[in-house]
This record gives sequence, structure tokens and C-alpha cells, in this order.
Amino acid sequence: MPLILTEEQTMLRDNARGFLGKNAPIAHLRALRDGHDRDGFSRELWKEFAKLGWSGILVPQEYDGTGLGHVEAGVIMEELGHTLTPSPYLATAVVAATAIVHGGNEQQKKVLLPRIAKGELIATLAVDESAKHRPEKIALSAERKGNEIVLNGAKTFVIDGHVADLIIVAAQTQNGAEKRLVLLLVESDRPGLHVERIATVDIHNAARVTFENVKVKADAMLADVDTGGQVLEGALNVGRAGVAAELVGLSDEVFNRTVTYLRERKQFGKLIGEFQALQHRAAHLYSELEVSRSAVLKALQTLDESFENASAIVSIAKARAGVSATLAAQEGVQMHGGIGMTDEFDIGFYMKRARVLQELFGDANYHADRLARLNNY
Repeated sequence: MPLILTEEQTMLRDNARGFLGKNAPIAHLRALRDGHDRDGFSRELWKEFAKLGWSGILVPQEYDGTGLGHVEAGVIMEELGHTLTPSPYLATAVVAATAIVHGGNEQQKKVLLPRIAKGELIATLAVDESAKHRPEKIALSAERKGNEIVLNGAKTFVIDGHVADLIIVAAQTQNGAEKRLVLLLVESDRPGLHVERIATVDIHNAARVTFENVKVKADAMLADVDTGGQVLEGALNVGRAGVAAELVGLSDEVFNRTVTYLRERKQFGKLIGEFQALQHRAAHLYSELEVSRSAVLKALQTLDESFENASAIVSIAKARAGVSATLAAQEGVQMHGGIGMTDEFDIGFYMKRARVLQELFGDANYHADRLARLNNY
């Protein structure tokens, strides 16, 4: 399949770029930060996402979604990267929606997916328990007691966990002589569930969530011991590809802003963009970003064409986009000179966001190792 967007996907990108540029520029992020906003995002803007159909892109039409694909979801994520717009889009419309679509029973889909598509439900996935992404090392326990399941443990860096109405929890449960992975639907107001908002360096939203004898009904099981690992892997792959797309948008914005600065800033009576050394660095960065853009688009296309076989290309895309974004942020800050690190200039916001997204759902080292393991090295 050609590594280019279709006409419809290009129209979606252009419409999203225009909408976000007008309604959620960097000034929007600054206002949320400076006003110490309780939620850390605009609920009014989130409602507009739903009206535009964005929150239902990965929700099938029979559940009131638009029934589009991962490429379209990636298009929205890339444009969010351009403006650094804080929203529950990644957590709810991308990751949680995927987990419910692929793991939920018919009743769960009928109840939850229309609410996600309409922007009425904020949901998130709670998987990590340490400073690094290690989904294979989950310790939170889910113990069956009669018709209830009791949860004990803690999760960290739960995206938008402080505003989530529903948390999809990855837990270990006893299955005979061994422990197996399950996914559970846990409402955020359950007794014993404690949520602490984390002030991330990039002014976006995450939380620590602690479970102390949190009880849910047995029908809260989203994916059991037979399907838990597969559903979690699929949801994480979609999340990783979405984060990679956001990294591409972020990198592209940094590159464009830096090139504009090179064309305007004068030193020693000349535009600094005329200096050959800076031209070479800009050209190298552009080449790196185009390779990452292609890898990310291929990952998104593979998720649409062969969902179960996308793990390898998703890891390539996530690692590649993370490395490129790090390079873009470093070059952007340096080429802006000392002012690049001042709060007056926006470029520092992109550097901080790139650092957080590099870690989210696994950094470049994690995915290099994962790719090697997938290929039996």
C-alpha cells in the first residue's frame, strides 16, 4: 500500500489542523497551566471532538462511532502533536476504545462504546507499575471471591487517570497453579480506589492509582485469562502507534518553527539560515523525520490491514519516532540559541512533551529489545 494519505484522510488532516490551530494553539496549553486548571484539559473542547466525530473514529458504526481506521486516528494524533493539545483522546478514543472493541462482550460494547463516541465517557488503561514501561511485569492482584473480584496493588502514569470515569485495569489472577493476565473494568468511584494526579513535566495529565481491596462484580471482566494478554497487546500497539504519530506531528512542528527562525534571525549581518553548517543540520533533520513519518504510517496501515501482525512494525515506528523527536527537539532548542530554553518561546514545550512521549508505552531501547525478541534473537 502506498505510504501516502488518501484524499479523504488528507481532508481530515487539513480540517483537524485548521480546527486545532484556531481552538487549541500553544496559548491554550499555557492558559491551562497558568490557571492551574483542575482537569488539565478543556471539557468544552472535548465535546467538540465528539461533535466532529473524532472520539468515535475507532468505534464501529453499529455502536454510534464513525467506524474509520487507525490511519485516521493517527492523523488526529499527529495534529494534536502540532499543537500539544491536552485531551483524553489518546487514553479514551484510542487505547480504551480499542480494548473494549477487541475484548468486550456485546453488552459491554453496547453500554460503553456509544458513550465514548459521544464524548460522555472518559476511560483509560492502567498497566504500568514502575518508572519504566514493563507490561510483562504486572503485580496488581485480582482475587476471585464468590461473585466478586478483589483488586490490590498500584498503577503509575495512568494517562488522564484523575479525570477518568472508567479505568481498564491489567491485573494478575490465579488460574490453577499459575498466574494469568486479565483486564477489568473499574469505575473510578469504587471504594478503596485512590487517585493522585501527577504533575508531568510537559503539563499534560497522568495519575497514580492505588487499589486497596477494591471490589468489582465478576461481569466487570473485560478480557479473561484466555484473552487478556492478546487484548492488552492489541490496545498497547494501537496506543504506541498513536503516540508515534503524535511524535511525528510534534517533530514536524519543531522543524517548521526552526526553519522559520533560521530564515528570520540575523547574525554578523547575515541570516543564520545562510550558514552552511545549519543548512546541513536542517537537511539531516528533515531526512530523519521523513523516514519516521513513513514508518509510522506503515504501522497504522498494518493495524488496519492485519491487526494481529502489527507488533513488529509498531515497535519500529515507536522507536524511530521517539529518536527523531528527540533529535528535532534538541536541534530546535539549540538553533534557537539561549532563547530556546526560555518560557517566552514555545520550543521548550515541545522538548518536554517529546521526552514524556518517548517514555510512554516504551522508549526506543524497550522497542529495540522487543523487536529483537519478536524475531527470536
